[in-house]
Amino acid sequence: MDTKLVYERAEKLVAQMTLEEAASQLRYDAPGIERLGIPAYNWWNEALHGVARNGTATVFPQAIGLAAMFDVEMLEEIADVIATQARAKYNANSAEGDRDIYKGLTMWSPNVNIFRDPRWGRGHETYGEDPYLTSRMGVAFVKGLQGKGMYLKAAACAKHFAVHSGPEAERHRFDAVVSRKDLRETYLPAFEALVREAGVEAVMGAYNRVNGEPACGSPTLLKKILREEWGFNGHVVSDCWAIADFHSHHHVTDTPTESAAMALENGCDLNCGNTYLVMLQALQEGLVTEQQIRLAATRLMATRIRLGMFDGDCEYDKLSILDNDTDDHHALAYRAAESSMVLLKNDGVLPLSLGEIKTIGVIGPNADAVPALEGNYHGTSSRYITFLDGIRQAVGSKARILYAPGSGTKQDRTENLSQFPHDRLAEAVQVAKHSDVVVLCVGLDETIEGEEGDTGNAYFSGDKVDLELPAPQRALVDAILRAGTPVVTVLACGSALRVEEGNAILWAGYPGQAGGAALARILFGQVSPSGKLPVTFYHGLEELPPFEDYGMENRTYRYFCKDALYPFGYGLSYSSFSFSNASASRKQVKVKVRNTGLMDAGQVVQVYIRPEGCADAPPNPSLCAFTKVHLKAGEEKMVELPLDERAFTVVDQQGQRVKAGKRYRLFVGASQPDQRSVQLTGQKPLEVELDLEE
Repeated sequence: MDTKLVYERAEKLVAQMTLEEAASQLRYDAPGIERLGIPAYNWWNEALHGVARNGTATVFPQAIGLAAMFDVEMLEEIADVIATQARAKYNANSAEGDRDIYKGLTMWSPNVNIFRDPRWGRGHETYGEDPYLTSRMGVAFVKGLQGKGMYLKAAACAKHFAVHSGPEAERHRFDAVVSRKDLRETYLPAFEALVREAGVEAVMGAYNRVNGEPACGSPTLLKKILREEWGFNGHVVSDCWAIADFHSHHHVTDTPTESAAMALENGCDLNCGNTYLVMLQALQEGLVTEQQIRLAATRLMATRIRLGMFDGDCEYDKLSILDNDTDDHHALAYRAAESSMVLLKNDGVLPLSLGEIKTIGVIGPNADAVPALEGNYHGTSSRYITFLDGIRQAVGSKARILYAPGSGTKQDRTENLSQFPHDRLAEAVQVAKHSDVVVLCVGLDETIEGEEGDTGNAYFSGDKVDLELPAPQRALVDAILRAGTPVVTVLACGSALRVEEGNAILWAGYPGQAGGAALARILFGQVSPSGKLPVTFYHGLEELPPFEDYGMENRTYRYFCKDALYPFGYGLSYSSFSFSNASASRKQVKVKVRNTGLMDAGQVVQVYIRPEGCADAPPNPSLCAFTKVHLKAGEEKMVELPLDERAFTVVDQQGQRVKAGKRYRLFVGASQPDQRSVQLTGQKPLEVELDLEE
């Protein structure tokens, strides 16, 4: 829809409102204005990896798993399905007069913060640690969610703007101090891409301060950068109760009216919370103007107009509850789960051969656990397939399945009346000793790593204290290894853990409702794993700077100066691939990829770039292009990867993006060019020199 016409229509609508009515629309739970035909509307909805907290909906892999696909086309398809389900639910609920929380069309997703530190509990909501990968996945999600029709199919929201990645316990009072270089090089690029490229409808501010300014009332972030520099014309929403933090925790204001005025003055249009209830009092105190209130209301009405809420001819109005939770949606969730899993280690035990295995031990607290599939901000699936379910269905009568949980996820006993800890350990050891192979399902869930607990959250979890499995699971792993049976470790978690044990290790992330089916097909060799890590797995926290330090030195693959446990971009395959005939120009990279193995498989072609002799460049090559290709055994394909002009720039110490020179070295292959990736994969990426003078 034409932006100018939308705003003119919104201005006319707001002009008909009394000032009290206009101010009331700045709350997330906006009341209806019956005389103007404006129904009540609750702006708060979530769609991180499926419609969340609103009954039955398809649960796709958690965002960190979606990132591990390295597949922008599939992510856009997933986001389109999420928008379809959101519309179907909105239409159905509205028909019954139900306009409660989580039932609108303004989806507070995606989370494009940078997962800079593995301790951060909410990191699994993101697309990982790399600004380029996060930008590409975020743009794809927004485009898929908002659609290509005359109206927005649903409205996306880029959050949390900005410099927000823990610590969770301090987020309401924390000041994220960041250099100009790190701000522009690491923390802002994804937000800029979503605004400039994807036309994201909304931006949500963060809880913390950024260099002293509260993010939801920051003149630097919200006015100078977002509105003036990037030309953002959507609306800004606060994180929930973040504006109250101005006076309660940050102490940058003294009263709620001062906090409301600071947020509104700097462009925060919508308050998730209750501070804007005092907006008219702030007006009486001379802290805000009528014009500011009406401008914010106009921006909000513009979003509702773009969604077709006041029209009777929106192309999405016919979607019904029958368009939710379909077989096709489940099939897509399965394909995504399959594409997201990352094989970290394999001594040859995988894939398992059912013809040679008589008994399979499935052990671990995550083996038959739905939370191990979900992550946080999830919906409720009608067709969960746990890891145990998937293995049982795949095996059928071809082998015996023995199951034992072995331990709690974090509790030292599973029965409260047990006299001693590890009350399920003996059973698990016996299962291991009587099995030909053990599938050991360990890891975390949203009760362990997640958002700091508040009134809007289901669990009081937060950040991790280390990179180890919880103590009961460590005891379980050690005991099962001592049993001597070959072990395939399945790691369900949304962040880096130090797990090295097992003959094979498969990182499943939180793979969504079809995770068990995808796992089984990978275990038994019906499909090759093709996911890549969107984060660095470290050996321990002693290798990293303090959690509170937002400087990038020695963080993430671009700045880490040691060998990782498992590097960013790493993931093994059951097949093998060769790369040849690589070439590069200013516009693109070309490379011939051949599947030299014995089975059909997917592979992520990755391109990393390093400018020659540029002091402002990160110390390690940076990802600048990627694509996922699927090749049959023996098939080869010439792959073309477009290069953005930004690939040839760096950010200097003053925060300016400048040209990085004329000579570049590009690395093309299935991983980073770092020593550890080469050691793990046995394959070194091709090197291409590019001289832009030629």
